[in-house]
Amino acid sequence: MTETADDLSAPLGQDKPRRKRRLRLPFTAMQLLAVMLGLFLVTFAGFAIFNKDPLGGEPMTRIAIRQPKDTVKTTDEKPAASGQEQGQPSKHETQEAPKQPGEQKTVTMIDGSTGARHDVVIGGGEAAGKSEAAAASAPPPVMAGIDPKLLEKSRYGMIPVAAGDLKPFNVYAAEADRAKAAKMPVVAIVIGGLGVGAAKTTDAIMKLPPAVTLAFTPYGADPGKLAERARAQRHEIFLQIPMEPYDFPDNDPGPQTLLTSLTIDQNMDRLYWHLSRMQGYAGITNFMGARFVATEPAMQPIIREAAKRGLGFFDDGSSPRSIAPQAAASQAMPFGKGDIAIDVVPTPTEIDRALNKLEATARERGAAIGTASALPVSIERVSAWTRTLGDRGILLVPLTTAMLKSKSS
Repeated sequence: MTETADDLSAPLGQDKPRRKRRLRLPFTAMQLLAVMLGLFLVTFAGFAIFNKDPLGGEPMTRIAIRQPKDTVKTTDEKPAASGQEQGQPSKHETQEAPKQPGEQKTVTMIDGSTGARHDVVIGGGEAAGKSEAAAASAPPPVMAGIDPKLLEKSRYGMIPVAAGDLKPFNVYAAEADRAKAAKMPVVAIVIGGLGVGAAKTTDAIMKLPPAVTLAFTPYGADPGKLAERARAQRHEIFLQIPMEPYDFPDNDPGPQTLLTSLTIDQNMDRLYWHLSRMQGYAGITNFMGARFVATEPAMQPIIREAAKRGLGFFDDGSSPRSIAPQAAASQAMPFGKGDIAIDVVPTPTEIDRALNKLEATARERGAAIGTASALPVSIERVSAWTRTLGDRGILLVPLTTAMLKSKSS
């Protein structure tokens, strides 16, 4: 009835409006594929944005590199000290980074009593770096004028040894009038840090009187050659052994430094390396090493080894807590200790003041030993001072003479 009324009320000539119908399409396979493709694109975009691979998308080739079968190991496997396995370096040695060619290392010399510092530069220049590397890999040649009876072969080269009553301390001591030295005050001067820097070493050799003792470090391109030249000019020489300071490794004496953290065998092996760098020295002395010389378990074996090999020991006096005097006395070996560091303040005025103090100490005690580095100002002032020393009743003597007089007094 309702539909008939609607039809009668509709305008003529027009169809009846039709009711809209909603179409509900089924979830087809195409729609599912579109959803999956969208998820894939979102995942790929996220990976590309957040993955930080600088080589992403670059082609890569993997190549297997094999060591040739005929490679020959050339390491000398002979141990240098008892207790070490053949061919096995110490644990500490394997952790050391090799020195880069041409690298310069500055070490700071510290006076233990005053705290004053001065720097010594080791190495420098590509040629020097290459020379040092070559010197470290091959045993140094035996120097001229060396008694073969006083040499013993080690894995690093020839090192000093006593032969009965024949000892390096006596054989390589510089000539001196010891009878005269016994009757009057004597002064010895030790110039250290030599062998690194040919120019300054040559200045010390040529400009200082022969009675001045020269102490060489084991570093440099060819310290043995410079030491040989010093002996040819009748200078007595000592070998400086790098030892651990209190602020190691911030203050590093150099490669193969003797350390309190190493075993006796490890330190002995390092000592042999230093001893082999040159020959003809009457004794050894510390290069820095305030901590090491004050540590009895570390220092005692070094003193015993030096005494066994017929060497003397000189303590530069930079560490007031050094046990070297007592250790040397227990071995009945020649010993000396520095009294005054001459160039703590490297100015002419302060060096002259230190030399006057050294002279006064000699008058008071009968013997005094001064230490200095090879700075040009130090060499110039020491040279001038020694020219008039005899006129003031003081005798300049080599270090060995002062050590023997101190032992007998």
